Amino acid sequence: MREKTVKAWALLRKRCRRDAGMVTSEYAMGIIAAVGFALLLYEVVTSGQVKAELQSIVKRALSARM
Repeated sequence: MREKTVKAWALLRKRCRRDAGMVTSEYAMGIIAAVGFALLLYEVVTSGQVKAELQSIVKRALSARM
């Protein structure tokens, strides 16, 4: 029984030590994708219609009576 337990723990340790992180190229692609998404979001938020809608929401919130 003890031998099976030792083998199981050894296998578990071996599996846990595997490199599960990203490599440099994956980080670079992730950063590029995040920057692209941020740029797209910025363009949408600063477009005329969305900008007017956001300003309207802020004006209503600031002029609300408490």
